[in-house]
Amino acid sequence: MLPFGVRTPVPTGALCPESRGENRAGIPGPLVAISKPPGLAVTGSPGQLSVISLLPDLSQRLSLPHELHVVKAAGKDSSGLVLLSGCPGTTRQLHAFFTQLRRAGRPPATYRAVTAGVPAAVEGEIRTGLKLEQVGDLQLVVPVAAPSRPSVERKEVKQTLTHYRVLGAAPGCSLVQLQPMTAFPSQLLVHLTLLLCPALGDHVYSARVGTVLGEPFPLPAGSALPHTQVLGEQLLRRLRLTQELLHRLPLHLHLYQLLLPTASLTAPPPAFFLQTLRLLGLPGGQRVP
Repeated sequence: MLPFGVRTPVPTGALCPESRGENRAGIPGPLVAISKPPGLAVTGSPGQLSVISLLPDLSQRLSLPHELHVVKAAGKDSSGLVLLSGCPGTTRQLHAFFTQLRRAGRPPATYRAVTAGVPAAVEGEIRTGLKLEQVGDLQLVVPVAAPSRPSVERKEVKQTLTHYRVLGAAPGCSLVQLQPMTAFPSQLLVHLTLLLCPALGDHVYSARVGTVLGEPFPLPAGSALPHTQVLGEQLLRRLRLTQELLHRLPLHLHLYQLLLPTASLTAPPPAFFLQTLRLLGLPGGQRVP
């Protein structure tokens, strides 16, 4: 059994861009959307379970004449949309469309996250440089507040931008919409720590946010090594968890929506995400707006 939900919001057909037909997304050729659980990698080593390893079976089940490949996908630890195409030409058109959207200031992807903490502003943007850096035995993403022009030109640092909006808040937590305008590994998780509101289930970058008398403050990225997320007692009680069991909490970061030329795709969050919304009194526990 496939470990994700197969969704068909975009009708598919055995057509490539050279063919005559189109689907309702305004792009020629077959498109398939699935919703994946957290923890399932998009790519992996031979023999390792991943989205890529499951595509031949999925193509066969859908009776598609072309093998599917990934156009855009939620990261390994995130849940949510994976957009698949059966034709390289269709994929190129969609990548060009996503680039055009970003250049026009329109985010192609919308994520939703449950966070520990409430951002100081209801909406805004997070701008910072990001780079990969060896921290102990790990390669982690660290922010660079004011990167030099040479470091950016040498691509040692990438300037990143995320728009955010608080969709709802309760004591000590919030539901946040995130729209990245750039792409960098772990961008959204690191950006949330800069808001002092790490995502629930972030057992890597949440270590960079400490608390004193219940107030969050930033810790240096170089010395805040990853560990199981630490939550306040009130939040733990509402989640019906103990700190000893918190390592089981999955990441609450979900790729909710993708824009296409004449349509949009949405994937409701998984059951554990909706349960957390209900337990914390956040909006969308029954149905995400």
